[in-house]
Amino acid sequence: MKKYLAEMVGTMVLVLMGCGVAVSLNCSSNCSEVANAGTVIGTSLAFGLSVVAMAYTIGGVSGCHINPAITLGCLLTKRISVKDGLMYMLFQVIGAFIGSALLFVLTENSSLEGTGANACQEGVSIMGGLIAEIIFTCVFVLVVLGTTDSKKGAGNFAGLAIGLSLVLVHLVCIRYTGTSVNPARSIAPAIFQQGDALNQLWIFIVGPFVGAAIAAGIWKIIGEEKA
Repeated sequence: MKKYLAEMVGTMVLVLMGCGVAVSLNCSSNCSEVANAGTVIGTSLAFGLSVVAMAYTIGGVSGCHINPAITLGCLLTKRISVKDGLMYMLFQVIGAFIGSALLFVLTENSSLEGTGANACQEGVSIMGGLIAEIIFTCVFVLVVLGTTDSKKGAGNFAGLAIGLSLVLVHLVCIRYTGTSVNPARSIAPAIFQQGDALNQLWIFIVGPFVGAAIAAGIWKIIGEEKA
C-alpha cells in the first residue's frame, strides 16, 4: 500500500505544481502566441522540476511513475505486475484529483481561472492534437524506460534525465495541446474545468496510452537482451 500512496502523493504534487504554474502564468487558456513564450518556458520547467523532485522523493518507494502512460510502458515491458499496474493507475488518478481540487479551491478564491486542463490549441485539429500526444508520449516514455533500465540505465541520474526530457517535451508540445503525455494529469483538471477540456479528454487518454505502447515496443527491440 505504501507504494500506491506514494504514487498518489507524487501525482498530486505534479498536478498541483505543474498545472498551478500554468494557471498562474495564464498558459492554461492560451499558449499559442509568441508573446506567451515566457509562460510556455515557465510551465515546462514546472512540470519537469516537479518530476525531478518527486523522483528523488518517492522513487525509492514506488519508482515514481506518477503517470499511467509510464505505468503502461513498464507493464508492457514486464517491469511491473498487472495488479500493481492497475493499482498504480488508480492511485495516480486519485492523486491528480486531489491536486486539481486544491488548485480549484485556490483559483475560486482568487482572480485566477482554470485548472490547467489540456485542449487543442488555436489552429490545431483534433487529429493534430492526437498525433502530437502519441509522438511526444512515445519519446517521453522511451526516455523513462531507457534511463531506468537495471543494466543500461542512468542510475541515480535517471530522475534528472526524465525531468529534463519532460521539460523538452513540454517546450515542443504545449503549442499543440498544452501537453499532457499523462492521462491522470488531464482527467482531473478536465473534470473541474469542463468545456473543451472535457469534450477533448479522450485525446489525452488514448494518445498517451498509444504512445506508451509504441515506446514499449521500441525498447523491446533496441534495449532488451535476447534470450
